[in-house]
Amino acid sequence: MRRRSWLAAPFILWSAAFIIIPLLLIVYFGMTDGDGAFTWSNLAAMAEVDNLKALGLALLLSLSATLICLILAYPIAMILAERRTSSGTLIAMLFILPMWMNFLLRTMAWQTLLEKNGVINTLLHVLRLPSVTLIYTPSAVVLGMVYNFLPFMILPLYTVLSKIDRDVLLAARDLGAGPWQTFLRITLPLSTPGMISGITMVFVPSLTTFVITDMLGGGKVQLIGNTIEQEFIQGSSWHVGSGLSLILMIFVLISMAFVAKYDPQQSGSLIGGGGRE
Repeated sequence: MRRRSWLAAPFILWSAAFIIIPLLLIVYFGMTDGDGAFTWSNLAAMAEVDNLKALGLALLLSLSATLICLILAYPIAMILAERRTSSGTLIAMLFILPMWMNFLLRTMAWQTLLEKNGVINTLLHVLRLPSVTLIYTPSAVVLGMVYNFLPFMILPLYTVLSKIDRDVLLAARDLGAGPWQTFLRITLPLSTPGMISGITMVFVPSLTTFVITDMLGGGKVQLIGNTIEQEFIQGSSWHVGSGLSLILMIFVLISMAFVAKYDPQQSGSLIGGGGRE
């Protein structure tokens, strides 16, 4: 047993170096001033008008992206779950393939599509249709969030839906339940853990993102993630940036609490393993 416990040493060292120590540094900078004295002012900076607007817009856009991902992912996951295990897993892998490409490259691709002289407006011009302003808008940011984080919604839903016993669904129909009754009373409740897990996996990165906003928002869309980035890089104010990060971490912890309550076994966090049991 002692030899097996030593196998976990590299993971413990990695976690300490890249997770625990950085978090402790954020807490230290967030709760102190330039002289190292304890202060609440860094946390209170969130109450400033500009920061509250950035937080409110970040919540609005991340919730919108999460809702769109849920609406798109649920029917896709149901279709995949209805197929045979091998073919369903293969199709699910196709949704994962874009995730193997660099995050910046995927976002830059949408920048090329949405810009004023991009692919979409060029196509509209060829069709003699009026051009549209897509880039550097909140809609473009939401589109980037949906594209980048949609697989994180599909995979947990597919994992949970594929494990639902088909005999239960057939029994409901034999007892006179229609398709909608079967869905609302059986499929939807049983897929709740996957929905909660997927919502969390989409909402948290959407709330904290700043790369998508920088590239597709062009500085015209200011989210709380961009504000924190600017405090660290442009303003060189690590204390204020850390304080804002601690406030933002509250929303992350709330999301994690939802997952712990509704999906204690983290059933939706697996990328593979979608076979029926």
